Amino acid sequence: MEATQTLVNSSLKNGVRTLELSFDPGNCYTHEMMKQLDAAILEARFDEATQVIVLRGAGEKFFCAGADINMLKKADPTFKYYFCLHANETLNRLEQTPKLVIAALNGHIRIARKGAGKVGLPEVTLGVLPGTGGTQRLARLVNKSKAIELMVTGNVFSFEDAEAMGLVNQIWETASTQEFMDKVQAYAEQFCAPNKASKAVGRIKRAVQSGSEVPFESALAVERELQQLLFQGDDAKEGLAAYLEKRKGNFSGR
Repeated sequence: MEATQTLVNSSLKNGVRTLELSFDPGNCYTHEMMKQLDAAILEARFDEATQVIVLRGAGEKFFCAGADINMLKKADPTFKYYFCLHANETLNRLEQTPKLVIAALNGHIRIARKGAGKVGLPEVTLGVLPGTGGTQRLARLVNKSKAIELMVTGNVFSFEDAEAMGLVNQIWETASTQEFMDKVQAYAEQFCAPNKASKAVGRIKRAVQSGSEVPFESALAVERELQQLLFQGDDAKEGLAAYLEKRKGNFSGR
């Protein structure tokens, strides 16, 4: 039964927590997967050893092909509503966790493997809308008219087109999925101690993510509070000392 399966694999290496979606077909998400992802996000949030989160899909073809159609076909409207609500809450928790999220392909920094897939929100072809935040997140990433066009046509498009629209940060050409994930791991580690002050990286993410959704004066208040928390930490002291001593900072993540 699905409930007994591990649908989100979690692993930690050098400060990087990788969360891998694993469900056949296409790493589609179900209610059980969302519950496991929610739990994994909370675990990563509380885990002091986790400095950066990488989100990926299992296999070589899909990051995530969307909601599991078989599940939706069998579910009643009440279940579907609460399923969407919980998915909103899970993804909001990921957005608001003050740790950087890098993914292949999704997250605050989005990295794609050249030729390995496409991007799109084709829910209109099923007679529904992108109901786990897609309408709102896409409109915040591209202009409103473009977001509407992409969703009402339901077209899927290449990573190159996604990069041109600002939906993908980088496209890497690699010989295999393993080489790609090794590069993602190395890329993520640059944001961990001792290379970077990982708490500062996480608070930058939180300031932008939270601040962009509130009035400017309120956003400045969020920024001030986060800065004050950083000033109280060891890494701010180390960063200032390293600058004055003209050396590279050796950060601890505290």
